[in-house]
Amino acid sequence: MSTRTAVIRLGIAVAAAATLAATASPALAEDAATGAHNNPPIYKGRVIAKSGLNLRDAPTRGSRIVRTEPYNAIVPIFCKTGGDDVGGNNLWYLLTDGTWAWGSAKYINNIGAAPRWC
Repeated sequence: MSTRTAVIRLGIAVAAAATLAATASPALAEDAATGAHNNPPIYKGRVIAKSGLNLRDAPTRGSRIVRTEPYNAIVPIFCKTGGDDVGGNNLWYLLTDGTWAWGSAKYINNIGAAPRWC
């Protein structure tokens, strides 16, 4: 495994741990009750790959395919990072719908604001 892949996977693990800690926090329940919004926003995108989009376990074209999303699916996006170039676009989005998986931003159109950096 390359150093870059190891660093990216470490980043994913840290993000997942932070999300898990936030969802288990009593303060989070208090924020929800009071209307405070201290959690990072969840961004959304629409899959535009006609044949569906392969989602991977790292932001690289050669990494393991975790699952696929069909054309026109709405996907929740946690953040973006640089990775392998896909058709002139080196951005990848970390999707957060139960399985953390990476999708090339080349095939996901943002709905609303662009995702924050990981």
